[in-house]
Amino acid sequence: MYISGGQNIRMAISAVWTHRFRSLLTILGIVIGITTVVTVASLLTGLRKGVVTFFQQLGPDNIFVYKTSGDPNGRGLEKERKRRPIKPEYADLIKRWCTSVEDTGIELFIPPVVDDRPLTARVPGYESDNVSLVGDSPNMMALSPRDLDAGRSFTAEENARALRVAVVGASLPEALFPDGRGLGKTFITDGAEYTVIGIFAKAKGGFFGENGLDNQIVIPLRTAQIRYPQVDRFMIVAQARPGQRKNAYDEVEAALRRMRHVPRGAENDFSLSTPDQIIQQFDRITGLIGLVAIAISGLGLLVGGIGVMNIMLVSVTERTREIGVRKAVGARSRDIVGQFLVEAMTLTGAGGVLGIIVAVLITLLIGKLVPSLPSQVPSWALVTGFTVSVAIGLFFGVWPAVKAARLDPVEALRYE
Repeated sequence: MYISGGQNIRMAISAVWTHRFRSLLTILGIVIGITTVVTVASLLTGLRKGVVTFFQQLGPDNIFVYKTSGDPNGRGLEKERKRRPIKPEYADLIKRWCTSVEDTGIELFIPPVVDDRPLTARVPGYESDNVSLVGDSPNMMALSPRDLDAGRSFTAEENARALRVAVVGASLPEALFPDGRGLGKTFITDGAEYTVIGIFAKAKGGFFGENGLDNQIVIPLRTAQIRYPQVDRFMIVAQARPGQRKNAYDEVEAALRRMRHVPRGAENDFSLSTPDQIIQQFDRITGLIGLVAIAISGLGLLVGGIGVMNIMLVSVTERTREIGVRKAVGARSRDIVGQFLVEAMTLTGAGGVLGIIVAVLITLLIGKLVPSLPSQVPSWALVTGFTVSVAIGLFFGVWPAVKAARLDPVEALRYE
């Protein structure tokens, strides 16, 4: 007696639905495991997309030179804090010595607390302490282009004259001015008054949906050097010629070792990074998070798989007489194996689908409750989740299916 695949599937669905409450309890571990994997994958995918966008905005051909690794606004590792600072005059030397470098720019990062005074931006009646202050050379807008919502960037002449002008992030006008329009208005930061000559457009990407550039105040480099002569947090941005970033990276490293008299064989006493390297570091971190999530969900899937095997063994026992009847009318062993394997795969596949639905709902809910946390459900996670759930049914359903196929038809028909 031949049974088609479609008939096997219909019989499997009928068997699962007949004992739906028992089936739901059986696949609970699978639902939890698939939900965990898909939810974590969705959050990490959205987060990575934001980070990639953020660093690509800094310029894909740029090489960043700083004293320590990590965020220039941070303190860096303890051993790196003892390094000599990067000097602004390195920028001209790099441009002159490195043939693969097209241009160089300088940024000066002002720490959030200067002489025990926290940085704030204020106008009469309004104040914000969620700000960062940097001094840029006039060509930084060309090296790391950013869109402007209004106004313009400062000129080389304004930088040379150390004028107190500023280009501010998109969030600052909303925080400082009642009408949200700051162009041409003044504000005070650390006792100095600045005129807003430009407002950046909302920055793209970021960490957990937040982009520090939206709260940044950019002033001319010369102005920052005069205002904060004690600050030496200089970062040099070297832009490679098109298609020559690898050569430029090597040339900049060699030039800096020469400038700073680093002995042959000694490690660099400075940090070089590119957007790609920073993204790779982020991928390593998220990869570890993904492995932890897989390990946790693996336990749920293992428990779910054992539960499926147990319930299928119970099902074989309950349907012993049915198996005997089927064999008596001509069913082959492989037909019996196929029937129970399809039933096990249908059971775990239903758990996978339910887990995917729950994961998508959780991801959407997180996106609504925490808009700053990006989330994006990747299609590969959905396909992988469903495939893994079905594979679990196939693996843990083999023994019950083989046991059912080995039943003696005569003994099975006598079973009560």
